[in-house]
Amino acid sequence: MWSGTLFALAAGLMWGLVFVAPLMLPEYPASWLTLGRYLAFGLICLPLAWVDRRALRQLQAADWRMAVRLSLVGNFLYYLALAAAIQRAGNPLVSALIGTLPVVIAVVSNRRNALRDGHLPWRRLAPSLVAIAAGLACINQTEWQTHAQTDASRYGSGALLALVALAAWTWYPIRNADWLREHPDRSPRAWATAQGLVSLPLALLGMAALAAGAALGWAPVASPFDSPLGPNPAGFVGLMLLIGLAASWGGTLCWNEASQRLPTALAGQLIVFETLSALAYGYLWRGQWPSALAATGIALLIGGVIWALRVKPVPADDRVYSQVHS
Repeated sequence: MWSGTLFALAAGLMWGLVFVAPLMLPEYPASWLTLGRYLAFGLICLPLAWVDRRALRQLQAADWRMAVRLSLVGNFLYYLALAAAIQRAGNPLVSALIGTLPVVIAVVSNRRNALRDGHLPWRRLAPSLVAIAAGLACINQTEWQTHAQTDASRYGSGALLALVALAAWTWYPIRNADWLREHPDRSPRAWATAQGLVSLPLALLGMAALAAGAALGWAPVASPFDSPLGPNPAGFVGLMLLIGLAASWGGTLCWNEASQRLPTALAGQLIVFETLSALAYGYLWRGQWPSALAATGIALLIGGVIWALRVKPVPADDRVYSQVHS
């Protein structure tokens, strides 16, 4: 339980980096940030693939197809929507919306995977969910007051894109955990590397599509820069390599380790570490301390996670479970 929690914490700390990258490079479109991140991720995974070559050979065609699906939804779609949302509506709103993931995933997983993982009793789980939801509401309220002057249409489109990212990142950890729990003999590190390997050709195809669209003068993908790497090549390449290694590979590896140790419903709640990290990095980037209301929200989030760790799954009998939930 505790080793799984520490792995989830490490994943959250690394995943939180992706919430500040669009703020650090605001002149770069979300498509550039997404493709740059996963191109770097794929390149980083090439030498790692040699280390894990034996484990990767054990993967069947169906496993590689699953890796492609996980990468398309959990990597490209998620970060494209997330980066665009942050650039439109700001880091705090998006962090708060993505922060509802613990509640969404717990609700979905506790019913969906009870026979496999055991059932977390709702009465025992409810206080942690309420605390997490209240904490997110506090953070969202204080950030809405801070950004009340933001253009309404831009702010609204950012919120909608954040919901797209929320849906993608709800699907990803559940399906990823399903595969890992169905293949307990497989290496979580090799599975993280496999997802990075399939990201490389997908990123190259995406860049080729952007280049073709720009050459044809298609406005949505036309390059806003004269230089292929934009106005800050060193910053762009360095940041993409950093989040490619830490957030993409390292975060996925740590999350895979956590997913093999924890029930899916409980692991879903621990994604709150990503929210806390994203908010902390956002406040550091702004050079501000959180307000009293935001600090209260953060305390509620931490309290909800600690409470959730005390809830133990109860084995679910197939017949009894079917009768109760029919």
